[in-house]
Amino acid sequence: MTKISLLTTAIAAIMMAACGSADYSKTKSGITYKIVEKGSGPQVKLGQFLKVHYTQKVNDSILGTSIGGSPAFARVDSIGAVYNPAEIFRFLHKGDSVVVVQEVDSLLKQNPVLPPFMKKGGKLYLTLRVVDVLDNEADVKAAQEVELKAQETRDVASLDEYLKKNNITAKKIGRGTYVSVQSQGEGAVADSGKFVSVRYRGKLMSTGKEFETNMEAGKEPITFPLGQGQVIPGWDEGLKEFAKGGKGTLYIPGFLAYGSRPGPGGKPNEALIFDVEMVDIADKAPAPKQNPMLPPVQGQPKQTK
Repeated sequence: MTKISLLTTAIAAIMMAACGSADYSKTKSGITYKIVEKGSGPQVKLGQFLKVHYTQKVNDSILGTSIGGSPAFARVDSIGAVYNPAEIFRFLHKGDSVVVVQEVDSLLKQNPVLPPFMKKGGKLYLTLRVVDVLDNEADVKAAQEVELKAQETRDVASLDEYLKKNNITAKKIGRGTYVSVQSQGEGAVADSGKFVSVRYRGKLMSTGKEFETNMEAGKEPITFPLGQGQVIPGWDEGLKEFAKGGKGTLYIPGFLAYGSRPGPGGKPNEALIFDVEMVDIADKAPAPKQNPMLPPVQGQPKQTK
């Protein structure tokens, strides 16, 4: 059993024990919570920040967790009775582990349009462990930078392990994108500011499952200026290895893909694989295609079949 699954199982056990007890507290808005492990630090103060690891579940289904990844940071404020887990933050101490329970029916009263997995009669569970308490935003920023560096190290190590396990030879580019060049293409390679047109097939590294492609017949390549942040950082790095007509594969660690945001597989820090083909490289953006049902734009020749 992996470290993550062990920790998740432990959290589930804590939640089951807590839910079988009547020893809950309740906020003014109706949220119930229980401190299942008491920390030794002083109670937090308004204006401070919590550094927490969390797991969120609907009934028995895990929606998200920071376990095995980077913690979250949350400001401690007096927010009133708003039916939000932030109501309980000011009651916590460094080292506390707490289970927060919200009723889906109560959430529906606030917002009648909820995700389909949140159904009437269900419960939303949030388990928090207070790892640290920080005094100000400067301390939070410094802690976040440390966590980002640690996440980058984990992501690159995971990708290295994948490449080694699968006997894949690839070149490391920039901050951690790996590129396997099948054919480089002809002419000068792409560079920042150039407009590139790319066909691709995206897959999750964890499962190999394809999540998106434009390599199918009838689909157009995607065109964008390279190096301008209009695509994920791994693309801006890796595509600079190809000239027009080039083909290959990009292996992108999570922090150079969608980072802490949920990726195509619904999880943060997902490593992605892209088979790519550099269709074209140009100095300027391509002219927009004229709709044959509309009159031509002034100065643009009329399309012919």
